[in-house]
Amino acid sequence: MATETIKANHSPLLRVCGLTKHYWTSGRVWRKRTLFPAVDDISFELSHGKTLGLVGSSGCGKSSLARCVTRLEGADAGEIWLEGVDIARLNFRELLPYRSQIQMIFQDPATAMNPRMTAAEIVQEPLLIQRRGTSAERQARTAELMREVGLSPDWMNRRITEFSGGQRQRMAIARALSLQPKLLVLDEAFTGLDLSTQAQIANLLLDLQATHSLTYILISHDLSLVARIADEIAVMSAGKIIELGPVRQIISTPTHPVTQSLVTSHHGFRVQHAAAGGFA
Repeated sequence: MATETIKANHSPLLRVCGLTKHYWTSGRVWRKRTLFPAVDDISFELSHGKTLGLVGSSGCGKSSLARCVTRLEGADAGEIWLEGVDIARLNFRELLPYRSQIQMIFQDPATAMNPRMTAAEIVQEPLLIQRRGTSAERQARTAELMREVGLSPDWMNRRITEFSGGQRQRMAIARALSLQPKLLVLDEAFTGLDLSTQAQIANLLLDLQATHSLTYILISHDLSLVARIADEIAVMSAGKIIELGPVRQIISTPTHPVTQSLVTSHHGFRVQHAAAGGFA
């Protein structure tokens, strides 16, 4: 029994095997529509309480991979093991109990939120959909979540248009945390925020991870930001992971030309400083 417990504790939270997703190209004059692999036979593991940074140029497949892992889109092939269950094989009804365990935070939360809803309605909507708790319990949980992400509960009746970009991102984080997920997937969640706000959100994510043992997949074009938060970095190009390893290894001794170019273009000194624990 003890041996089984040790094995369970060391098993990855997420294991992706051979994940593949194709899209059709748009047809042009004299050209036929063709399939191209946005996600091409990708495999990786992610342990409990760790962060995987996913970087690469625009169109490399980062967001497509995230949408497949979260089952917002179905993959064409491959496995997605979440704590020993291959959720890639589950149908809509079978997947429902697992949806709360993986939550996604998007680049612009305002586009994913109803502008007519109040902050309280936005944060507690997942609880309402899942039919969790009474109205009073949901209201109390909302106040608790807003405090945890640095927003005053006194703002619960404000509408989304009354919040700044950084505050809206905090609200999106609170909403994602409402169902007590194990894995958060952040897709360019820092884009459009100034450097000071980026640093504040990064520190908030680190604090929440330490408190709740959260696991993150962090997608960003900013390598120095990823190096500040992540434990490992996966570099993508043309739908494939071309390099994967610990942050310092990827930053200090990149082996693939694409990774070398990314480090150079993101100012090596700033990235090295971030990987060492600072925020550039």
